[in-house]
Amino acid sequence: MAEQKRRWGDRRDATLLRDADAMHFIMGVVYPSRPDNEAYISERIDLTPIKEYLAQKNGEGPDFKYTMFHVILTALLKTITLRPKLNRFYKNENYYQRHEITAGFTMKKSFDDHAEEALAFIHGKGDATVDSVHDEIRDQVTGYRGGKHDATGDAMELFRRLPRFLSKFIVHFLMWMDKHGWVPKSLIENDANYASVFLTNLGSIKLKCGYHHLSTWGTTSLFVVIGEKKWSPVYDENGFVRMTETLDLGLTVDERIADGYYFSRSVRLLKYLLEHPRELEKPLQEEIDYE
Repeated sequence: MAEQKRRWGDRRDATLLRDADAMHFIMGVVYPSRPDNEAYISERIDLTPIKEYLAQKNGEGPDFKYTMFHVILTALLKTITLRPKLNRFYKNENYYQRHEITAGFTMKKSFDDHAEEALAFIHGKGDATVDSVHDEIRDQVTGYRGGKHDATGDAMELFRRLPRFLSKFIVHFLMWMDKHGWVPKSLIENDANYASVFLTNLGSIKLKCGYHHLSTWGTTSLFVVIGEKKWSPVYDENGFVRMTETLDLGLTVDERIADGYYFSRSVRLLKYLLEHPRELEKPLQEEIDYE
């Protein structure tokens, strides 16, 4: 979404929705806490189309392989682009529309119990495709695993080293600033809690899909858990059962940002994109017929 001229009540990262209906205005006041308004959606994805697509993409011999994570992340960015209410949030009892579409996730710098985690942040521009998203992830992953530091992680490490009473005071002050959208951009530019969608890829560490809470810190209204691959029975159009490799997705949403029908259509779009991954080679902003 193009950034509009900033008015009183707007935030640095979002525009206040002044023409919201009465229900959405009242909900921010009556139910001010994001974790108190969580709704959980579970979806099982047939991986057959994605596996065939990845085999074709990786058959071209890229230096950094395409994975299911690249496909799922791009599908989420395109879904949010075409379903803009998913890019809204409540903060300080007000209802906002973000200026940008972003995705955040944590990554291990190496698969080791003692390895540090880094915060990655992807910007979903309107002309982006699965290829440009893949390249941006490659640059961030190789950078962090090569020793690059992220500003948010460095800030947390600084607070840890301060005397405990002082670090707690600073963090509480930052939480007050967060409520008003005043946290310095340098401290949160890589913080996934400020993204349109926060992802965690539990399948990469051999864990099953599950529910994950939303946070009062930041502005994220959508959290997506990617589970481990498994074989599941699937019925075809003739009623016959076949075993196929599947993946479970767990989506936790702030139910205040849209109604059930809007969420339902958004999930149908997401599933369509994952069943037709070649659609992700088109720009995120390009409309598709999925119903």
